[in-house]
Amino acid sequence: MKPPFIDQFERFQQDFSRRTFLQKSFAGIGGMALSQLLGDSNKLPFLESQGGLHFPARAKRIVHLCMAGGPSHLESFDPKPKLDALNGQSFPDSFTAGQQLAQLQGSKLIARGSFTKFRKWGASGIEISELFPHIGSIADDICVVRSMVTEQINHDPAHAFMNSGSILKGRPSMGSWLLYGLGAESQNLPGYVVMVSRGADADQPISARQWSAGFLPSKFQGVQFQSKGSAVHYVGSPDGVCQSTQRQVIDEIQRHNGVLRHERVDPEIETRIAQYEMAFRMQASVPELSDMRDEPQHILDLYGVKQPGDGSFASNCLLARRMLERGVRFVQLYHRGWDHHGDIEKKMPASAKLTDQPSAALVKDLKQRGLLEDTLVIWGGEFGRTPMGQGTGRDHHIKGFSLWMAGAGIKPGIVHGATDELGYSAEKDIVHVRDLHATLLHQFGIDHARFTTKFQGLDYKLTGVEPAKAVRAIMA
Repeated sequence: MKPPFIDQFERFQQDFSRRTFLQKSFAGIGGMALSQLLGDSNKLPFLESQGGLHFPARAKRIVHLCMAGGPSHLESFDPKPKLDALNGQSFPDSFTAGQQLAQLQGSKLIARGSFTKFRKWGASGIEISELFPHIGSIADDICVVRSMVTEQINHDPAHAFMNSGSILKGRPSMGSWLLYGLGAESQNLPGYVVMVSRGADADQPISARQWSAGFLPSKFQGVQFQSKGSAVHYVGSPDGVCQSTQRQVIDEIQRHNGVLRHERVDPEIETRIAQYEMAFRMQASVPELSDMRDEPQHILDLYGVKQPGDGSFASNCLLARRMLERGVRFVQLYHRGWDHHGDIEKKMPASAKLTDQPSAALVKDLKQRGLLEDTLVIWGGEFGRTPMGQGTGRDHHIKGFSLWMAGAGIKPGIVHGATDELGYSAEKDIVHVRDLHATLLHQFGIDHARFTTKFQGLDYKLTGVEPAKAVRAIMA
């Protein structure tokens, strides 16, 4: 006589086999039919499955140089002689009455002039601070936007707004939107890569939600590479595991995931399938990407790289160029160290020194390789700084700040927009963060108003429901 548990186990096996048969023969057939109805559109980038781009694209890839903490526009790209003349005096109430301030709210406001000088650079004569001589040397290749505005006055929500157009968690970043719409060009590297460097001082952390895919499938989220040492931890195979054995293991896992995919509609299964394959390929591609021994000395000197992989912004910029060459769609480089509430006269030159040369070198290097014409470069922070002093520094400011762009059909050697005479409010050709997003999408051939996805019964888009427009005045 069989023990009871053996009898129970056999009955379970029979029941399981019946359920499996029914799933395969009915639900399974339904899943196959659905798959046939969807065709290959599930595997195509969203816009390709919808009939293609909305208009010809000027950009194929983008690098976003994020100066985290909010660099002062008044010591970088927006000279204000009248503010300098007012230095140390009461700031006019007419500019600030009823306005939102950060830590200066309710304080006596004192005008603070720039501690640095500006000069005209290049044939275009764009005025740029002497703290940024290397960026000054590419003045004829960049477009300086002096009329940026945003809505969030604290760091994390301001970063979220700059990345996703929303402060709500769970919204996709602009890099994820691009991958969702256009797909990745590289089979061997992630389509969206993020790296973080920092200065000597303690500063604001960068949350991983800034490169989240939000409600889009997680295969579209940014992948953070390490700035120092190995770009990806544990990218190699364990000791004793050869590549052919690992290939067999992955093939078997993929087979099981494939069965699961036919049984249920879940985009995360597709993500698992894609990411297992990507991880396997990265075992060869990442070490080759990170090995910069083939870079000639004059290129290392151009960027100011002392030791490749040393965690510096300079090393990250050079690695970004290598990623862009290899088909990475969106590279985002954060440099922490621009939150200058105090001691700005010492700390801002230090931050500028770490980022000025490599930022300019990246533009020069892309240009000499013929990549700048279809690579969009954006340099800037999440907001600016107040024209009023805060002790020995400046407070957060959202009503007017600067950034610059280059490449991919952006007009070179121009200044767009302006703040008022004291640098407080953008007042001419104002560019909201949503307008920046619309412009970015436009250069990739995407109409921001028509680029939507359904979530919780609503049509969501990167630029949200508020009015937004692509800034055509800066397009060549």
